[in-house]
Amino acid sequence: MPKDGLDMRKSQSLPILPDLLNCCAQSLPPLEALLEEARANLLQKVHVDGRVNAAHLETHQHQAHVFAWFATYQAALTRMLAWAQSLADSGTFAEMEQLILQISFGEYLCQISGGIPMSQGEMARLQDLEISPDALRVTAVETLMALGNSTAARTRLVTLMQDNTGHATFGATGLDEDLEMIRDQFRRFANERVTPFAHDWHLKDELIPLEILNEMAEMGVFGLTIPEEYGGLGLSKASMCVVSEELSRGYIGVGSLGTRSEIAAELILCGGTEEQKQHWLPKIASAEILPTAVFTEPNTGSDLGSLRTRAVKDGESYTVTGNKTWITHAARTHVMTLLARTDTSSDDHKGLSMFLAEKLPGTNDVPFPTQGMSGSEIEVLGYRGMKEYELAFDGFKVDAKNLLGGVEGKGFKQLMQTFESARIQTAARAIGVAQNALEVGMQYAIDRKQFGKSIINFPRVSGKLAMMAVEIMIARQLSYFAATEKDNERRCDLEAGMAKLLGARVAWAAADNALQIHGGNGFALEYQISRILCDARILNIFEGAAEIQAQVIARRLLN
Repeated sequence: MPKDGLDMRKSQSLPILPDLLNCCAQSLPPLEALLEEARANLLQKVHVDGRVNAAHLETHQHQAHVFAWFATYQAALTRMLAWAQSLADSGTFAEMEQLILQISFGEYLCQISGGIPMSQGEMARLQDLEISPDALRVTAVETLMALGNSTAARTRLVTLMQDNTGHATFGATGLDEDLEMIRDQFRRFANERVTPFAHDWHLKDELIPLEILNEMAEMGVFGLTIPEEYGGLGLSKASMCVVSEELSRGYIGVGSLGTRSEIAAELILCGGTEEQKQHWLPKIASAEILPTAVFTEPNTGSDLGSLRTRAVKDGESYTVTGNKTWITHAARTHVMTLLARTDTSSDDHKGLSMFLAEKLPGTNDVPFPTQGMSGSEIEVLGYRGMKEYELAFDGFKVDAKNLLGGVEGKGFKQLMQTFESARIQTAARAIGVAQNALEVGMQYAIDRKQFGKSIINFPRVSGKLAMMAVEIMIARQLSYFAATEKDNERRCDLEAGMAKLLGARVAWAAADNALQIHGGNGFALEYQISRILCDARILNIFEGAAEIQAQVIARRLLN
């Protein structure tokens, strides 16, 4: 019998464990000890002269990425306990929140002990880190692993979720009243102006209507975090999370419209001259101009330092030559944040510069009317509302005054400064997609009758829904924490990377399980879940693929 006297055999029917908060708190120090041992083992393999050696890290890449996933789980549980303690302090740690906390600890501790799914065919196991599970053999951990994620707990959670159908989230988020008011506003907008039409836009592969963009502009979406002095609302990154989540819950294409403006604004705020800020930011904030990000090239992928597109200065302008790919919303935008090589003698990131390259918005008949550039659409499975393009530049002109910051060779550094915000927002979009999958899957499970009752009453179905709700809350808390760190002007590339890494996996798992609940109907194009599954899949790839995120996390923790 465990030291605290809890008889596990008699407790199988208990939905909530006694002294839950204390039990969760006692489980964290063993995780920290385990991670420190794993880090020490890995450092011996990848450090040379006190620094991470890139070649050695690549040789031991699997072990490094396993370490990153374990660190992400440890951070996730830490944030969940902080969330729960905050609710307890305010007197709002109710039954649903207690169940979410308990299941999250029970499940993630079991995965840490037995194997974390990095992807469908790759598991992160303790033996990969050359450590034993002995550190986990303490009463609190064993109790949570044995009883935390029980059938009784999952069943009770889904019962409470049915009582709360229609609420913005399942379980209190821990956000303040102002942010919850923002959530309510954008949830109503998504419910009324996005959700009823999203599937039709997807099936017809149509651009999101301009009237939706105009309504979003009136609500301040495109200037959400731009300072008031430059025409924006001057709100927090946490507010960006909430808005992105709710809009993406309606349709990821709508939730991603703000990403273009967020990236462009961040680039200008961090690297632009005062003249460029005064000129561009008010127009971005009002949606007078729509921006697009033009970074990726056909043969470079995540290796941005190897970009080949050239920008050669010729008097008062630059002439751009080269090709770009996977450019979102390229046709009907007005300005491109364009990364190109100005030092053609260089072959690394030091020769790259960022431009605010103006273009004419296109039409359906003539998508790229600007002289010196052409483009073709890339047909995609999902994420269709803005469309993807390959672009070719041949003699394309950019005014020299639109060199970001007015100094060549700063483009890569300027772009790196935006990655924290971009990845936080992508994590928020993933949460929105996962929430959509949960709501659609749950409603179908309530409505669908088999063997004389709603299928939500079958434990394997309700168990899927329970885990969706739990993992969505875990991803939320990681994302909110990263956003808060950003708002407090603290470095948060680690936290943003973790939020994005886990959030993307949660979105895919939620969509896949919701489709499974639909059975054969989920495979039919007429059902929303078929779209949600396609939309969820891209989240593990853009803004840094899962493998890149794991690499970033590992490097940061090993330095």
